Amino acid sequence: MKNYEECMLTPTRKLTDVEKELVWKKPISHKVSEEELRICKEIKRNWNSGELKIANILLEGDAGSGKTQLAKALSANFRLPYTKVTCFADMDKSDIIGAILPVISSERLEKMEPLEQNVLKVLYESDGFQSATEILMNELGDTQEQASLKMKQLLKIVPQNTEDEVIEYRFYPSEIVRAYQKGYLLEIQEPTVIRDAAVLMALNSALELDGSINLPTEIIRRHPDFIAVITTNRSYAGTRPLNEALRDRVQHTEKMDLPTKEIMIERAISKTGYEDEKVLDVLADIIIVLDKTARVNAIKGVAGMRSYFYWADAVAGGASAKESLYHKVIYKITTDSEEIKLLEDALKSRGLLAGLDKVEIELKKKEYLMR
Repeated sequence: MKNYEECMLTPTRKLTDVEKELVWKKPISHKVSEEELRICKEIKRNWNSGELKIANILLEGDAGSGKTQLAKALSANFRLPYTKVTCFADMDKSDIIGAILPVISSERLEKMEPLEQNVLKVLYESDGFQSATEILMNELGDTQEQASLKMKQLLKIVPQNTEDEVIEYRFYPSEIVRAYQKGYLLEIQEPTVIRDAAVLMALNSALELDGSINLPTEIIRRHPDFIAVITTNRSYAGTRPLNEALRDRVQHTEKMDLPTKEIMIERAISKTGYEDEKVLDVLADIIIVLDKTARVNAIKGVAGMRSYFYWADAVAGGASAKESLYHKVIYKITTDSEEIKLLEDALKSRGLLAGLDKVEIELKKKEYLMR
């Protein structure tokens, strides 16, 4: 997308300075994909079409196929603040909506456990712009799941410390609510891992084009600029089929696979700055074969673009192509000896290990001539 103005969905909208910082900035290495162009065209075309508006996107595919990169690229193209929520198995409604906590006195606070004191102080000192989960993640270095667990523990502990005390309450919205109300682009990662059907129902309701969310303090309506991008892996350990009601609320879906070998090489050059296309061609062939072999043999790991980039970068830095194949690619797929042999046999039968040996020889010759 050469001209952001052509993609802005609401040209009259003015972002705050904080919101401008949340709009993703495309790195020089970013390559515009067919999926990105297609989604931008479809959303722009239908943005003012009422019931036919496209504002819920599903990106479903392999790990490392560029789903999150694409979600961020849409933020840049549409000039919408980007944020995300990573789903986990034990999510409950408070993770969808948020939590309401009492603002207790400093005297009561000092009587609490140090960890609880720390969490509450961080929350009380926040400006209210961020969600509670994000505050804890940023200030305490928690994962999203750890932050959520701490909030649940506080919801149980705090009332015990506030008996017979007149106190005020403060509502801390979830990241979903913040994006929903303010009109951000929200990436919802892996909703397929959620176990509680009630949580999915709450999410389903929120994704209605004319939907609303019932908060403890108010009912909020979906901001007209809010875009939800659901990203989920196929056939990934711990995942379930995507909820039918959730899938039904999606207006556009992209099947995300490994790109063609030509595009893989182009992106690797852009990402790593390594320009030996003959070497990159062999590495790409190996990634493609490993990916297919893992699928056929129901090996849970994935050989994707991330592995390809890190492997190419290692080779560019002087590492052995054959040795780094294991540390950057194969061991990411599996460390099971029998499964590794299946992968090695697949490479041998196609002459790719022999091809990698030739690459090693050529690289050593180049290294010798450069001395």
